[in-house]
Amino acid sequence: MNGLIFDLENIPQNNGFVITQGTFDGVHLGHQHVLKQVVNLAKSYSKPSLLITFHPHPRLVIDPKNTSIKLLSSIEEKAKKILEMGIDYVLVLSFTHEISQFSPREFVNEILVKKLNVECMVVGYDHRFGKNRSGGFEELTNLATEFNFDVKEIDASEIEEIAVSSTRIRKALNSGNLESANELLGRPYILSGTVVKGKQLGRQLGFPTANIQIDEPNKLIPPNGVYIGYTLIGETKYKIMLNIGVRPTVDGTTQTIEAHILDFNNDIYNQQITLFLVQFLREEQRFNGLDALKIQLQKDEAKTRAAQLL
Repeated sequence: MNGLIFDLENIPQNNGFVITQGTFDGVHLGHQHVLKQVVNLAKSYSKPSLLITFHPHPRLVIDPKNTSIKLLSSIEEKAKKILEMGIDYVLVLSFTHEISQFSPREFVNEILVKKLNVECMVVGYDHRFGKNRSGGFEELTNLATEFNFDVKEIDASEIEEIAVSSTRIRKALNSGNLESANELLGRPYILSGTVVKGKQLGRQLGFPTANIQIDEPNKLIPPNGVYIGYTLIGETKYKIMLNIGVRPTVDGTTQTIEAHILDFNNDIYNQQITLFLVQFLREEQRFNGLDALKIQLQKDEAKTRAAQLL
């Protein structure tokens, strides 16, 4: 992916960047508004824009026993959308114990100044950085004066809106309200992963499925059920019926993510695939045998074919 960088040593030589930093999980409408401001500011400076984010999520490193952290996007999903917004580079820094121990001054000097030649830093009023998140906006401003770069502050109301939106999206997805989540995201919710071999029961029923192994282990998976959406294979968009669940009709116990791709029958095992979830169709249920399940799948397919997908 052009513009996605995982190593500070691979930063393109430049005489300065306009930089912002943050998690930007989900890259929802609030994030997108901020990114547009960063892109416009970079143009006014005649400098390329660069966004710094961390992987894994800092809280997963600092508190590894906390299993409650669920992410709206993987690094690749996030970077793709950020780059589409016009940001020139996404720098993914590995969040290590060493980096977590950097004082605010060390982080600014060693990374922003020496490695990235920062021209302007764009942050929110509540931006925290450095060891134990000890650095704030005032310290960043003082360091900017010392190291001769500019700091631009994002409006406080926008930062509050971003936090509220992220929380609302997670709540909407967890409660099965996909439509509300998509509205806040400004696009369909995405699941990305690798196509792996399953038990091929769907093929026996006339509904072969691509079994998806999700790339991001901490990805927020919507509730079990059947969803309507689409996928892109090459340049072609295909509608999908997506089942998230344990397949109770055949006494399944492990959650799987299986997509029946309409009008498609090519071998895509071991390929990467992205699923766009547009509409919740129905809850997962146990049927009285495979014949009853097949009849329901036929009904699901008819509704999927009739669905208007943007």
